[in-house]
Amino acid sequence: MGIIPTNEALQRARDANLDLVEVSAGSRPPVCRIMDYGKYKYEQSKKAKQAKKKQHMVQMRAMRYRPKTDEHDYRFKTRHVREFLMQGSKVKVFVMFTGREMARTELGRKILDRVVSDLEDISTVAQPPKQEGRRLTMVLNPISQAKKPKQKRTEDAKDKDEPVGSEAVQENSDR
Repeated sequence: MGIIPTNEALQRARDANLDLVEVSAGSRPPVCRIMDYGKYKYEQSKKAKQAKKKQHMVQMRAMRYRPKTDEHDYRFKTRHVREFLMQGSKVKVFVMFTGREMARTELGRKILDRVVSDLEDISTVAQPPKQEGRRLTMVLNPISQAKKPKQKRTEDAKDKDEPVGSEAVQENSDR
């Protein structure tokens, strides 16, 4: 509509039963639009909800180890870390030290190195081990589905002539 006085713009908005909305206040002269502001806000909230639905939130999960963690507990906790990574979550792995254990922080570093080696097929190290007070902390990222190596077919599966499972047992019993 071009540059028009404020009073005239307000009158045009009233005549159309709409609102006069200032779009850019910093410019000279200020830029305004005549629109239904309630409808505009409603459409903006709907767009925001749609964008939020499509957004994938990455969760940060945590697993705590101790320098004296037993073998069974280590395997149990590492299995849970594997599950978290398979779900697509980042995992913060840390070793807690108490009292005299602070003198042997290399035991905690060994545990974290072992976790990395056990989970290297499904994760990458986002943050290398770092001492933060009484904690030795490391963050693991899951490898995306596109980067995961495909499982190689075995030679047995490639050879279609060779019987599989119960058929092999029956053929061997006939001999």
